[in-house]
Amino acid sequence: MKIDSGDTAFVLISAALVLLMTPGLGFFYGGMVRGKNVVNTLMLSFVTLAVVGVEWVLFGYSEAFAPGLGSFAGLVGSLRWWGLEGVGLAPNPAYAATIPHMAFAAFQAMFAIITPALISGAIVERISFKSYFWFIVLWSALIYAPIAHWVWGSDGWLHNLGALDFAGGTVVHISAGVSALVAALVLGPRKHEAAHGQGHSVPFVLLGAALLWFGWFGFNAGSALGANEVAALAFMTTNAAAAVGALAWMLLDWSRHGKVTAIGAASGAVAGLVAITPAAGYVSPLGSLAIGALAACGCYGATRVLRHRFKIDDSLDAFSVHGVGGMIGAIATGIFATKALNSGGANGLLYGNPHQLLIQVVAVLATGVFAAVGSFIILKVLDAVFRLRVADHVEADGLDLHHHGEIAYANQP
Repeated sequence: MKIDSGDTAFVLISAALVLLMTPGLGFFYGGMVRGKNVVNTLMLSFVTLAVVGVEWVLFGYSEAFAPGLGSFAGLVGSLRWWGLEGVGLAPNPAYAATIPHMAFAAFQAMFAIITPALISGAIVERISFKSYFWFIVLWSALIYAPIAHWVWGSDGWLHNLGALDFAGGTVVHISAGVSALVAALVLGPRKHEAAHGQGHSVPFVLLGAALLWFGWFGFNAGSALGANEVAALAFMTTNAAAAVGALAWMLLDWSRHGKVTAIGAASGAVAGLVAITPAAGYVSPLGSLAIGALAACGCYGATRVLRHRFKIDDSLDAFSVHGVGGMIGAIATGIFATKALNSGGANGLLYGNPHQLLIQVVAVLATGVFAAVGSFIILKVLDAVFRLRVADHVEADGLDLHHHGEIAYANQP
């Protein structure tokens, strides 16, 4: 096996793009909260860079990608690669035959980092920073790594079943989105001021969305693990789905309210990006337009059902966009995937293989149930030890001063 310098450079650059998505997410979420909580909201994303960055080296990568042991082989990796021992500079053909194994581990680290940060969008303005810190430690080890092994591990049970997840529809978005919904339910709604307000900075939201869109090219195209034709396909389908997602959400806003909101356009773009993630390297550009449009409509509807019918304070629509968008994308992969564009994939329903759709549904259900039950247990344990919610006076004053001793703006009261 010979290392390809072009492939290696492409994957390392893609990893850097994915890393940029985490602070981008912080700005996207930070713009939608009140000014007294923006530092805390940004920190909920930033802290994952540090926590998961260390955890991934110590044992996270091994849990996710090392061969499993015995009857548990399909469920979680062993600790044989603890501390990245055995993850050398030669390629590992089970994952990527033309880049150093270390480059693959670094690329995957960026996925592991952003995933728990996505959950924070459902629980901002009321979760204790200490509880959140320990939540991401436990969630990354007990939820994310096993699901990554199921889907992407060389002996993972969903991988062996034939589930398709090009860049993380199940592993990243469904796991985080469902966990976000559980967290919002466990914590309960915000008590002070109106929930679901505009937030303090629409420009922050647009900046964050732009950084996410930009970084997503590394997320999806980089998952081809080489500078090749599949990467080109994933690049194009990613952009197309984001564009049609933004357009569809704007049209929905326009038809319902007579106005096009910037936050709506940004949310639509992210919904399209989420949904195309599992499908990016398996579907045609026309298929990606259909997936992006379906996701925007589905996520738009989900935000309104959760807010107005069920009165669930998923603060920044983490479940409605990432959970619902991930489900739509994963299932749509089983409809629109075609081996004519990627021989390493499978044909979906439209190309004569209805069984692939069934496999995708199994992957969605297994991921969602495991993430929901596991997150509920982790949150209840942490609530008993630390107390998840901040005190009422802290919530009223804002978390920035109480948790960080800082304020975002000099003229802030």
